[in-house]
Order: sequence, then structure tokens, then C-alpha cells
Amino acid sequence: MGHREDLLEGAKRCLLDKGYARTTARDIVAASGTNLASIGYHYGSKEALLNLAFLKVTEEWGDVLTEQPDEAAEADGGPRSPLDQFRDTWERVIESYEQTRSVWQLQMEVVSRLDQDPELKKALVGPQREGREGLAENMLGIDPETDPEKARVAGLFCQALLAGVMVQWLMDSDSAPSAQDLTDGLKAVLEGRVRQ
Repeated sequence: MGHREDLLEGAKRCLLDKGYARTTARDIVAASGTNLASIGYHYGSKEALLNLAFLKVTEEWGDVLTEQPDEAAEADGGPRSPLDQFRDTWERVIESYEQTRSVWQLQMEVVSRLDQDPELKKALVGPQREGREGLAENMLGIDPETDPEKARVAGLFCQALLAGVMVQWLMDSDSAPSAQDLTDGLKAVLEGRVRQ
């Protein structure tokens, strides 16, 4: 790897270890084995490097969460229902919580910074939209290319649910929802009746 890649990897480690606000340029240099001048040369600023590192961390986290079960296992049991797919995805999300807690914490910190950091906010717009589409596809089986509007609104729902679950797990993991709780909750909403 060259200095550019080393800096990005070092910045990712620092974000997960120290968070966004507490990471200094010197921390990144120490974690990457490079020098201070390399940050400006390759990224323009520490903030630009941290913004890119944050995007990469969340992209990698999203890839883990949206991994599909292997096709052989799926073939044995036949196609999964949308509710099974929803539950299976949430099981992966929740099972990964302890290993990815620092990513969840980092995301909450970054959200709290958005009003003070317009460049970061701007950088997140595209990936957030892509993330919604990925959630709609992976959690509910909705293809964004086939039905873009359905994927958009389903992605908004999934993203809102993910953020809420994230907060609950960070605050009190003992009472936070399980994958089955979320699936049963979705069933209850779908089966609910408006009484007059």
C-alpha cells in the first residue's frame, strides 16, 4: 500500500477507536505510519480524509449486514418469504452488534455533527440514498431497478427502523428488540385494523 491507502486505513482505525471529534491528524499519522504532510498532499485536509474514512467504514459495515445467505442453503428450504428475509437480515444486524458497536457509536456521533459540518452532510447524501435502496432490497426483497418508488419508500422505512434499533441497542441492549421482535412487530402492523 502507498501513503494514500495507509492514511485511509489509519483514519478508519482512529474513527473506530477514538471517534470523529477526538481523532487528530497526529493520531492518523501514528496509525498509518506516514507523515503529517501526506494528509494534505493526498486528501487536502484531515476533515476530508475523515469524511472519506467514515464513508468507507459505513460502506464496509453495510456490506457485512447485507450479505445474502448462501444459495445452497436457500435452495434446500426453497425461496424465503419476505418476512423470513426481513428476520434473517435483522438477525445478522443484531448478531453483529458487539463486533460493530464502535461503528454504531461513530454513526451517532457523525449524525450529531452534521449541522456544523456542511461538507460531511453533502458527502453523505448520495451514500445515504444508495443505502436506503440496499436496505429495501436486502431486508424486504424489493428491487430498486424494477420498482424504484416502492424501493425508495421501503428504504426510508428500513432506514428509520435501523436508526431506532441502533439507538435502543446503544442505550439498553438488555431490552432492545430482537430480530423476532422486529418481525412480529412488522406482522402486527401489517395485520392491524383501524377500529371506528
